[in-house]
Amino acid sequence: MMESRISNATPPRAVVFDLGKVLLDFDYGRAVGQLLPLINVELAVVKRLLVDSTLLFDYETGRLTTEQFYERIREATGFSAGLTTFEEIFGDIFTEITPMTALLPQLQRLGIRCCVFSNTNEMAIRHVTARYPFYAAFDDHVLSFEHKAMKPDPALYEVVERTLSLKGSDLLYLDDREENVVAGWERGWRAFVHRTPDESLQHLRDAGLPVG
Repeated sequence: MMESRISNATPPRAVVFDLGKVLLDFDYGRAVGQLLPLINVELAVVKRLLVDSTLLFDYETGRLTTEQFYERIREATGFSAGLTTFEEIFGDIFTEITPMTALLPQLQRLGIRCCVFSNTNEMAIRHVTARYPFYAAFDDHVLSFEHKAMKPDPALYEVVERTLSLKGSDLLYLDDREENVVAGWERGWRAFVHRTPDESLQHLRDAGLPVG
């Protein structure tokens, strides 16, 4: 994988962060563990629904509403505790990666715009907004379910560029998935695979942003 090595003495004007595994760790196993006592199917059925079927993809691209997604889950598993309880369980999968979220105020003090760019869904964002104050502090949010496209679809990257009114090396992008980084790199973004907070912090410093 060829990460961005754009030589540019000018620092980027915006930093674009993936949400899951960059700003927030997540574990669907936590949700599954809470669901099991409330359903009448085996664990393998739930895993197939969330991993092997198109159900989550359809939800995260806005093809299904929250209510429709819940109904599909309810019909397939017999979950009977209601939508409110399901939302609480389905949303409670996150843990803040504080070395990364601590970068937000530092970057904003430097005049750098900060954007969340995520493949995600309405229930997750409701939970994140309510639980994690850093999320609302971001300048911009580009979310797959709101635009009916998922990374690495170029259409979603175009939304970021329109939202920020920036292109190319003015954008520095951190994402844990290589294919998403490649899609940014191909547009001229300074794009890097996020592996550890220390490594991503160094990418920002190398780009001329005095953070950390």
